[in-house]
Amino acid sequence: MLTTLQTAYTDTRAADLAWTLGKEALPALAVLDLDLSGARLQMRLLGASHQVLLEEGDATCSETVACMPGSSTPLPLGVAKRIGVWEYEFAARVEKLSQGSFAGRAQELLALVADHPHGLAGTFPGSPHAFTAMLARRHEGRVGWYTWHAYPQEGQLVVTRTSVGLAPRGRRRPYPCG
Repeated sequence: MLTTLQTAYTDTRAADLAWTLGKEALPALAVLDLDLSGARLQMRLLGASHQVLLEEGDATCSETVACMPGSSTPLPLGVAKRIGVWEYEFAARVEKLSQGSFAGRAQELLALVADHPHGLAGTFPGSPHAFTAMLARRHEGRVGWYTWHAYPQEGQLVVTRTSVGLAPRGRRRPYPCG
């Protein structure tokens, strides 16, 4: 699903993105609810990037990557945590692209996500290449998602990859992700 987000472009620099787990649902500009073989996943586009809410059985997890005033957790390159019943893995990278390459990559990603049944993308008014896009999947018992945050004025594309699955029974702890 592709939508135009009715808000000002608030993420102005890739370096302003922060990451956090366990945040409550934030106001969203676009939402896609998915059922991935029993896992309920809600992908949310925020005025300041993305949030994913995952629920499977009694376990819940929320991931937020956004410009959050006062946040002290910058976007990490990688995280692997065992939290409650989940094994959570997160990775991020920043791609630096020329202006021509950036436009082509933006068109390619928006086309991929817009037509995918598990995809959500939002473009920001004022720049055809300013967007946030998300794509979810379930594979081998794990739920995962990819996100792309575009900063055309910098020629930067922030790419994240997350994978969440139940920890083996002997290593589970009974509290939520966060």
